[in-house]
Amino acid sequence: MGVVEIKLKRLKNCQFEAQNSDGNVAMIDGPPSLGGQGEGVRPMEMVLMGLAGCSSMDLLLILGKQRQEPEGIEVSVKGTRVDAVPSVYSDIHMHFEVSGKVDDKKLQKAADLSVEKYCSVVKMLEPTVKITHSATVIG
Repeated sequence: MGVVEIKLKRLKNCQFEAQNSDGNVAMIDGPPSLGGQGEGVRPMEMVLMGLAGCSSMDLLLILGKQRQEPEGIEVSVKGTRVDAVPSVYSDIHMHFEVSGKVDDKKLQKAADLSVEKYCSVVKMLEPTVKITHSATVIG
């Protein structure tokens, strides 16, 4: 994969625009109590979004190799932060809901593989964060 680069530019107060090398943009903003406008994602929320996105991409690839046909994937992620500074995550739980022609046992196996073996974001976080997961076929 090599080097990954983003650029972050302050727009106003605690509001920033993050841009990747392809020109895709994400808005980051702090809460009003820190001078933010509430017009973007907070940095610690972005960590959870990255976790959900990374594990979902792995899940899709694994389900495809299992000859499953997922149509929709929704992931709910709940992170518990410590009451200290810095306020890092102590526990994170992800719940995958997958629709389409997907066998429940194969979904469970794919979720296990994604979270326990392949997801790069999990591997970065898990030395200090307890990460759990569950998965359900819906529809």
